[in-house]
Amino acid sequence: MAPTNDPSHEASDREFMISRIFDAPPALVFRAWTEPEQMARWWGPRIVTTPVCEMDVRPGGAYRIVMRMADGVEFPLKGVFLEVAPPERLVMTMDCSEHPAAWHDMVKPGRAPNETNPAGQLLQTVTFEDLGGKTKLTVRTLFQTAAIRDAMVKMGMNEGWGESLERLADLLKTNV
Repeated sequence: MAPTNDPSHEASDREFMISRIFDAPPALVFRAWTEPEQMARWWGPRIVTTPVCEMDVRPGGAYRIVMRMADGVEFPLKGVFLEVAPPERLVMTMDCSEHPAAWHDMVKPGRAPNETNPAGQLLQTVTFEDLGGKTKLTVRTLFQTAAIRDAMVKMGMNEGWGESLERLADLLKTNV
């Protein structure tokens, strides 16, 4: 895991973090994260489409995103916005309980049949740092345990986020 440069927040063994600098102002990057029609165009790795992207962007507002693989398998994600501070910060819960059973088995091999959400509830914090017309975006995901974080990284979380952020960069080039 990459170390953080933010002294107010130390990375833990339960956290995944990824950052990228975009050639766009924070307000534009923030909108790409909070307008469903924009998010649907970049969310997820290149191999997925996002046929569902519903967002009520306000503290207490819910969201639901569905990623669809080429073979039709869907990976629904839902949560609640805890903090919305445009254009600086978003904090939201993430619930992967509706993902396919095979995905849950990879997160926690040998899970009990009644354990429908072995990934637990995740907490995602997204910051948009103004770099004078550019934006340093940092995504932090906090897991309930280091083992869950490790399983998600092994399943390709870093690569998936990398591709998502590449798609976001492509979208921002068309919006600038």
